[in-house]
Amino acid sequence: MAVVCESSAGWLLDELTLINKWYVIGGGLTGDPRCPQEQTKTRTLYRVKEELFRLLKPYFSLNPPPTDHTRDDRQQDNSAPTGKRAVRKKRKRTNALNQGELDALEYHQKICDLILKESQTLIQEGLKNGLLNAYRQSEEENSKLTSEVCVQSSSLAELCNMTKEMSSLDVYEHSVNIIGSVQQSIESIDWPLRVTENSSEWPQVIHLLGEKYLIPPKTSFLLSDISCMEPLLHYKKYGVIVIDPPWENKSVKRSKRYNYLSTSEIKQLPIPDLAAQNCLVITWVTNRQKHLRFVKEELYPHWSIRTLAEWHWVKITQSGDFVFPMESAHKKPYEILVLGYICISVFREPDLDLCPIPQHKVIVSVPCNLHSHKPPLSEVLKKYVKPDVECLELFARNLQPGWTSWGNEVLKFQHMDYFIPFETEK
Repeated sequence: MAVVCESSAGWLLDELTLINKWYVIGGGLTGDPRCPQEQTKTRTLYRVKEELFRLLKPYFSLNPPPTDHTRDDRQQDNSAPTGKRAVRKKRKRTNALNQGELDALEYHQKICDLILKESQTLIQEGLKNGLLNAYRQSEEENSKLTSEVCVQSSSLAELCNMTKEMSSLDVYEHSVNIIGSVQQSIESIDWPLRVTENSSEWPQVIHLLGEKYLIPPKTSFLLSDISCMEPLLHYKKYGVIVIDPPWENKSVKRSKRYNYLSTSEIKQLPIPDLAAQNCLVITWVTNRQKHLRFVKEELYPHWSIRTLAEWHWVKITQSGDFVFPMESAHKKPYEILVLGYICISVFREPDLDLCPIPQHKVIVSVPCNLHSHKPPLSEVLKKYVKPDVECLELFARNLQPGWTSWGNEVLKFQHMDYFIPFETEK
């Protein structure tokens, strides 16, 4: 089972097991996935490389590094003439926190005990049933495993940048690419201009710019930049929308390796036009309180969304340790999700078959070693949405069965280097 343990506190999620279910016949969705016309065929199925979820030790320890007592606290100016080197004092670092750090500390103090208590219950259950293991790997072993998940995908940056240069479709041209159909040539698909579906019950391999990508069964996606969302608007209406915005921050600006959106650009996303009646909207938020306040006080009201709850994704190692110490002054071992219903009409008829969205749930899991890979929410949302609800993920970096995914990196983690093929017969 993908959900190893569920309690009133939340869920302990085995993400590796869940993702591997996506690449069997039917993608792990309910119903009979067998197709009579393909009964006798041998098929290639896939599983994710286990190393991607083998996180054996925390990212960071609070133990201070050994102090070098032989080092002078002063630095010499080598630019001065020989024999007359000026001595300059090191600039003292201030311990004062800026306003953003003070806000983050205040928020952390409010929820820290709650997260600790709820997470430990689920972690202990994981240790009991064997998902987690108290054994701690050595530094050398952990370093070796980390290097094993480095993947070469040289054309991916070109693929993502290509989408930004594509012009929008004419309003009347909204056909859908079906890659599970024999009539459709994979190489001829106009990827950034149309929604693409794998309508078959089998994983499909596609070729793009010299690279191979694995598409799960019953999956649809649009590979495009924010300037070309028109095909998505004419495709479906969604009862669940998950958003993982590329938030702007100083680190991202300095690195220049990642694209980001300003808050004004995020507000331009056409969420009301994509949403069905009473759509559940979930937004991933960094631990910067500026972003959390923006979502709750500005973004959701702009989209006519009523905020319902804040959940937290708690990241742990395979031994059950937090990936960062709770008392760390900077990085935290959790991320925030803000949940709300979009108010298309004034009156929202309650669904007696569904549970109301609760406050302060935690999702505990071993994170993927791939940067910015979020855990899928399909399993934890089952109580709160209808079984046949249409689901959409925006700024997605991977695909999942039963969902539509959009973004200019939507195939990033579908690269074949992340998967291991194996043969099976029906």
